[in-house]
Amino acid sequence: MEDGVAKVRAEQYKGRITVHVIIACIVAATGGSLFGYDVGISGGVTSMDDFLLKFFPSVYEQKMHAHENNYCKYNNQVLAAFTSVLYISGLVASLVASPVTRKYGRRTSIIAGGISFLIGSVLNAAAANLAMLIVGRIMLGVGIGFGDQAIPLYLSEMAPTHLRGGLNMMFQVATTLGIFTANMINFGTQNIKPWGWRLSLGLAAIPALLMTVGGIYIPDTPNSLVERGSKEKGRKILEKIRGTNDVDAEFQDMVEASDLANSIKHPFRNILDKRYRPELIMAIFMPAFQILTGINAILFYAPVLFQSMGFGRAASLYSSALTGGVLLSSTFISIAAVDRLGRRPLLISGGIVMIICQVIVAIILGVKFGENQELPKAYSVLVVVLICLFVLAFGWSWGPLGWTVPSEIFPLEIRSAGQSITVAVNLLFTFIIAQAFLSLLCSFKFGIFLFFAGWITMMTIFVVLFLPETKGIPIEEMAFMWRKHWFWQKILPDDTV
Repeated sequence: MEDGVAKVRAEQYKGRITVHVIIACIVAATGGSLFGYDVGISGGVTSMDDFLLKFFPSVYEQKMHAHENNYCKYNNQVLAAFTSVLYISGLVASLVASPVTRKYGRRTSIIAGGISFLIGSVLNAAAANLAMLIVGRIMLGVGIGFGDQAIPLYLSEMAPTHLRGGLNMMFQVATTLGIFTANMINFGTQNIKPWGWRLSLGLAAIPALLMTVGGIYIPDTPNSLVERGSKEKGRKILEKIRGTNDVDAEFQDMVEASDLANSIKHPFRNILDKRYRPELIMAIFMPAFQILTGINAILFYAPVLFQSMGFGRAASLYSSALTGGVLLSSTFISIAAVDRLGRRPLLISGGIVMIICQVIVAIILGVKFGENQELPKAYSVLVVVLICLFVLAFGWSWGPLGWTVPSEIFPLEIRSAGQSITVAVNLLFTFIIAQAFLSLLCSFKFGIFLFFAGWITMMTIFVVLFLPETKGIPIEEMAFMWRKHWFWQKILPDDTV
């Protein structure tokens, strides 16, 4: 026996959903709202004239010359860097956060993320020059790196097995709520001259404060306490969050998993071992694919995108608020369905709908939208409807599940390293798309939608072939699942179980 848990005990797990679990998960998921708020706020702020005039006057000039190519209005690398510097700092922070999360617990990382985000939002709101703005963005990135590293792990470990998918999606609900809130706030602050953008950026301090203060009061996860040697305390917390004293089977799984975890000194080196190949592949491909759907490009730059299509400024912010609202509501479809239907059906159906929407949008823009003309009214409405449909499909599939699946498949001994890789890959691809999107839009024009549709086709095939169903499998017993999969059983060494 080399691999964590010795035998399958899942049917012996006892417990129900308790108030403690719900409160802890709500506080932890607040971290998702920080990520979402930032995604939503940056796109709106970068289309505000006062903000552009203060920090990016050359972009403002470019934007005023509307006779230029529709698709190239905002193509500026410094403006793209304002959005994307956050993701590079988040990437570095998530790698630092891995040993912190493992050694000092999930809760410590959540608090550290909250404090860092608080500092970043204050710096951004008070920014007097570009340097101050960029330093603020870097601090926000550090907060996101720590939060995204610790929160999905925290949610997966606190949730009872039969409800893990739904509870884990609290993170995505909070993210989409953050995006929607940001869109609504931008909609209001665009009319406050000349400091509306300061209010937009500064209000991020509210969820950051909630996450920091909440983090101080929530308990750490039993898995983390056991892993760090506090078995008694871990068992007490487990009994408390499961609402029963009969937790022997689940506790035994944790102890076995943590004994193995503690025998491993270098989880990052260990995750490269052949017996963790399926987990490593998922840790890289799931977050990369989530970003390659093109969703971030649409959410970041929704106001810019709709303005490029000839919508007025208010209309473009209105359209992006609409997409934010659709994304928020669609996550609830996923929560209702994920522990009933499973992960695979949602990912595959979402992929198919997204491909159809992207292709039709590309055709409309290709046929009806020339260099300098505006899109006819009826087609504009159709494009918004299709983008909403696309966002809806993303919201029930790759949005939440791009985080849920990786966070629930790692054995404890590589869990913090695996989550770190997931977050780092997510942020790396977010950075690449954020930095390149305006240039891609400029050179690909309507073909940008076909570019993303191609990726979605690939990822849907990937799920069909390589992702087993994780519904209802206890987190400490995932190793048995790969053994039964037609492809992974050929890859895994014989001594795994």
